[in-house]
Parts: sequence; structure tokens; C-alpha cells
Amino acid sequence: MHKHGGDIYQYPDFIDFSANINLLGAPSGVIQQAKDAMDRIGHYPQVGSGRLRQAIAGLEQVEPGQVICGNGAAEVIFSLVLAVKPRKALLFAPTFQEYEQALGTVGCEVLWEYLRPEQGFQMGEGCLARISPDVDMVFVCNPNNPTGVLASRGLLKRMLDTCAQAGAILVADECFLDFVVAKEGETESLKSFLEGYDNLFLVKAFTKTFGIPGLRLGYGLCGNLEVLERMREATQPWNVSVPAQEAGIAAAKETSFLEETRQASEREKSFLLGQLSRYQPRQGAGIHPSVNACLPCSGSQGDFFIQVYGHAANFIFFQSVAGLGRELEKYGICIRDCGNFRGLGEGWYRIAVRSRKENLALADALEKISWRHSKTGNKGL
Repeated sequence: MHKHGGDIYQYPDFIDFSANINLLGAPSGVIQQAKDAMDRIGHYPQVGSGRLRQAIAGLEQVEPGQVICGNGAAEVIFSLVLAVKPRKALLFAPTFQEYEQALGTVGCEVLWEYLRPEQGFQMGEGCLARISPDVDMVFVCNPNNPTGVLASRGLLKRMLDTCAQAGAILVADECFLDFVVAKEGETESLKSFLEGYDNLFLVKAFTKTFGIPGLRLGYGLCGNLEVLERMREATQPWNVSVPAQEAGIAAAKETSFLEETRQASEREKSFLLGQLSRYQPRQGAGIHPSVNACLPCSGSQGDFFIQVYGHAANFIFFQSVAGLGRELEKYGICIRDCGNFRGLGEGWYRIAVRSRKENLALADALEKISWRHSKTGNKGL
């Protein structure tokens, strides 16, 4: 079975740090709109989600004809791959696993560009050389999931140009970009290039931003109308339910909620980072041959450590001791063990930014685990 975060069915009543959902939850107006829509579930949804696309266009400041909706971002990705049928694609690792899964459905050959911990999991200019004329599609997640690293807009623009020269489609997944606090007057999104580049496809979702993963609502933005038409032909006509469409229309009006989300996420992320910093490695002998910055800490914690990497969005990616996820389950806390991501292994984790009460519970559990770890002679958890 495909491993993912947010499995509350296996871990009922757990505090769930494994799925990167908005800590504020869904806006009350969005919930009410979805509830009211239940009175209309005796009717088929609007084919093509016309009203929803109009609302998204207003939110994103694009043309309605540049929007396509799906049953979550994952369906949008699968529909795009099915419509284009790429023969060779370039992926970065570690990253969102559904890209590889979608490409596998059409027998696409995958080239891998591995992101390295000693480089902070940052993409480098060298990746552009991998985009050769036989590459049909390139996926990039920004900020990347699970590493939480934000790529520079300049590098992505050069990647877009390189893809255009090679005849490849650049698929930029911006599902977590609304959580990023941009510098004043700047944006990290590639939306402004939709008009001039017919090889650009952006993936976004209401799932994480508006806290409605159970409703399944994602969308794509693209200036290539031919690609969008082929996607519609490859997708079943009633793919977005009535409640999901109505919830999306309501969510598109919640522009102030997005700013509240960013502020709350930054506040609680800062608190969490402060708690995790208590276990940061000190300078000394390395504990991992590929991570010069990961070093054992001194004091009562022994060699229990947490080395933080990316945290540009509403989650934090870090390395720690093996078995930390299983140990936290004893305290009713579920985090995302990233050991099954390509390019990672045991000891890599991701946690969502949650409420202060939940974050305090995590901090308390880590303190207890660290203390017990030191008492066992640092022989593991």
C-alpha cells in the first residue's frame, strides 16, 4: 500500500503532525457552503466546474480558460500525464511521490536528479543540463515536499526557458506556496509566465491551504489551451462533487484567511523551531558521512539530535535518530517518517506546523524521549 501522511484511520485520536494541513482548519464559511450543498447532491455536479473555475480565476488573477479542476491535486497530475503521455521525464528526489506514480501509468522513463543533504537539498544550476531534447516533462515542487526547501524564482525561470528550448513541459507544483511569506512586492509563483510560455503547467490545491483534504479539490493553471482540452478528454466529466465545487467557490473569496494563515503558520513554526533547536548538533565529530552539519550534541541529551533542513512552508523537515516516529506514537503523536521517499532512508522526518497546544505536546514528548535516550546509554530508541 502507498504510504502517505494523514492516516487518522490507523491512528485514531492521535495528534497528527504527519499531514501538512492548515493549522486554522477550514474557514467556517467554506464548511457552511459545503453543508448547504448537500441539499443538491441529488443532482450531478456541473461538468467542467464552470462557476468554480471562474472563482479560481478571480483568486489567482488568471483567465477562467486557463483553469482546470480536479479531485485533488493528485488527479490533476494524473490527468496531465495521461493527456500528454510523456516518454521521458525528469524528477528530483526526494519529492512528492505521486509524480513518479502518475508517470508509471503511461510507461514513462524517469530520470532522477538527487538533492543532497550536504547542499541543503537545494536544486543547483547543474540540473539544467539534464533537460535534454528527449525529455518531455519536468516536475518541480516549490516549496519541495518533503524537504521544505524553496527554489529561487530565477532558477525556475531558467529551468522554464531550458524546457521551452528542449520542447518539454515544466510542471511546477505550487500547492504549498500560499504558506510562504514572500518579501514585500515579490512573489515566488510562476503565474506571470503563463501568457508567454505554453509549456508551463502549475498545480495548486485547496486541500492544504483551506484545510479540506477530505473534500478533494485541486486545480491546474496553464496557458496552453490544447493541453487543457486533452486533459478534459482524459478525465471523467463529473470529477468534482457538488459540495467540493461549492466549498471551492466559497474558499476563493477568503483572501484575508490566506494572510491569517501565513501569520499563524509563521508564529507557530517559529515556536516549533525554537523547541527543536534544543537538540541541534554541536560542532565536533560527524555522525553522518554525507551531512557535515549533523553532529552530536553535548549535555544530558547524549547523541539524541534533531538537525533541521527546510521549513519554507507549513512543515519542517529534519534528520534525527532512527525510530523516532515509532517512539512518538507511544505519546499519541503521529509524524511523517520519510524513510520511504526516494533518496532518503531511516532517520528522516517531516512534521506539520500545528496549534500551540499540539506543538507543546510534541515538545514535551521529545523532551521525555531525549531524556530516556540519554539514560539508555544512547543505544537507540
